[in-house]
Amino acid sequence: MPATPTWPPESAPRLFIDQPLSEGAQVTLDSAQANYLINVMRLRAGDAVRCFDDKSGEWAAELSSSGKRDARLQMVTHLAPREPVPDFWMVVAPIKRQRIDWMAEKACELGVDRFVPVLTRRSVVDKLNLDRLRTHMIEAAEQCGRTALPALDEPVKLERLLRDWPADRTLYFADETGGERFTPQPGPAAILIGPEGGFDPQERDAIRAHPQARGISLGPRILRAETAALAAAAVWMSAAGDW
Repeated sequence: MPATPTWPPESAPRLFIDQPLSEGAQVTLDSAQANYLINVMRLRAGDAVRCFDDKSGEWAAELSSSGKRDARLQMVTHLAPREPVPDFWMVVAPIKRQRIDWMAEKACELGVDRFVPVLTRRSVVDKLNLDRLRTHMIEAAEQCGRTALPALDEPVKLERLLRDWPADRTLYFADETGGERFTPQPGPAAILIGPEGGFDPQERDAIRAHPQARGISLGPRILRAETAALAAAAVWMSAAGDW
């Protein structure tokens, strides 16, 4: 007797739905998502789609109706709760567009809980398209099977970041002038990465004076800002996260 096919199939496309999902819920997709399912993936009514909402986890859904420019999904089965996320933040000075887009995408893949752009005196970028960064995170989560997205903060000046920093969260900062070997400890933490030109001396002194800050070295090689951020995240995840 042939085995019953698994439903939904692993090959079913995945979508992030920006609203709470529940069993039986009907969801009207936006035009971009409808176009993707109907014209790119060639789905028809009754086909399966995997959905997640960054709150309740992952759902198996059915394409209940479709037109040339619209589509509706019905949630059928709750597949998994939202995944646990290590309590690790990535705090980075904005860099050029393609590089920070890539950084945001990889931060999501690595399991970073929060992405915080910080404005410094040597920042070469002072405006960010947060919608674009969010889109890159969503696409990464859809492709990598994630059910959680990093929180994405509005840019904040370094002075305010330090003033409002939580007392229970370690702030590791990549100190290009030299720091201790990066040996992450359990507990809430963040990595602070400066701009392409580094922190200026006054900023570095202010960070070092902060009670939660720890200057670290990321090895003997000079790293670009995006490489340093992701290398630090990988080290922390390996030592104190969920790797």
